Amino acid sequence: MAKILEVAREAGCFQTLLTAVEVAGLVDALNSDGPFTVFAPTDEAFAALPPGTVTTLVQNPPQLARILKFHVTAGALSKSDLIDRPSVDSLEGAPIPIGRAEPFEIKNATVLSADIACDNGIVHVLNRVILMG
Repeated sequence: MAKILEVAREAGCFQTLLTAVEVAGLVDALNSDGPFTVFAPTDEAFAALPPGTVTTLVQNPPQLARILKFHVTAGALSKSDLIDRPSVDSLEGAPIPIGRAEPFEIKNATVLSADIACDNGIVHVLNRVILMG
């Protein structure tokens, strides 16, 4: 099995996320043993942000890192682990609300694909970028 970033690279739909992780300086963290649960927005999710948002974030690595850490929680949490909780704490520190209804939702995003197992955690694919607040 591959680690989270390898799985994302092989999927082919996370180029923006992978670039953002590199710019934010989080590659080593996400390549560590973890385990982590990553709520991974697709390229289309990033493209749906207001024009200029991604460029602005890339120019501000600390803010970008904060947003990306809001998409990660410690531990390998499957869909069945998550739906029993009202929220989980992100690595950023803020709670991430969990929607318990079908379709499975994380904050304001729908999970397109859940429970992608990796050597160092689990990935859940999101249709939106989630933000704190």
